Amino acid sequence: MYKYLPITWLVVFCSLTAMAQKPDTTSRTAIKKTGKDTLVSTRHDTVVSRQFIPKVKKERVYHPDSNHSPHKAVMRSLMVPGWGQVYNRRWWKVPVIYGGIGLLGWAIVFNNTYYHEFLALSKYREFGTTPQPTDKYYSQAIAYQNLASQALYDATDGYRRNRDLCILGVVGAWGINMIDAYIDAKFIHSYSVDNDLSFRITPDMINQQMFAQNSMGSFIPGIKITFTF
Repeated sequence: MYKYLPITWLVVFCSLTAMAQKPDTTSRTAIKKTGKDTLVSTRHDTVVSRQFIPKVKKERVYHPDSNHSPHKAVMRSLMVPGWGQVYNRRWWKVPVIYGGIGLLGWAIVFNNTYYHEFLALSKYREFGTTPQPTDKYYSQAIAYQNLASQALYDATDGYRRNRDLCILGVVGAWGINMIDAYIDAKFIHSYSVDNDLSFRITPDMINQQMFAQNSMGSFIPGIKITFTF
């Protein structure tokens, strides 16, 4: 009987050890049996922030118009004022050109009319003749009969001078119209104004003027900056 006693105590000790263990609630088997997950955590994030990324806009690139001819623009403005501006697609300049030339044309007509009127009155006064009622400037001669002769001569010279200046103004406006058409065609349509702008800095030697030269020589070191358009 005593030989079975150690075996009995071993069995009792193993039973007590098995009863002292706790079940593993984190294992998949335990979760399936109980249906509960004790390690489930809830995330509470009330602030959601996004990184600001600005929209990239594609910049406009200008390219030269190789088919646009400054010679054509000048010749068209020479033949008809404003035609060169239309060729250069500068439509808003056409009313300005014709407005200026129109005012100068009206001034030419105005001054020329009064020039011929006072010229006729000056001739009546110079030769001492009396105009007849059928003459063109009879009513004006009666109105200015008490005016001094020198005043008539001065008025004639003044209107003639103003008329000539207005004629020169029309010629000048016509020339400015041609120059404007040439500049637009040459520097706007013949050259590119795009985003490919760069510059380069390189060492260089500068040749001094004759009066600035010394015993060290005529060349001095310098910096050369080259811009690329």
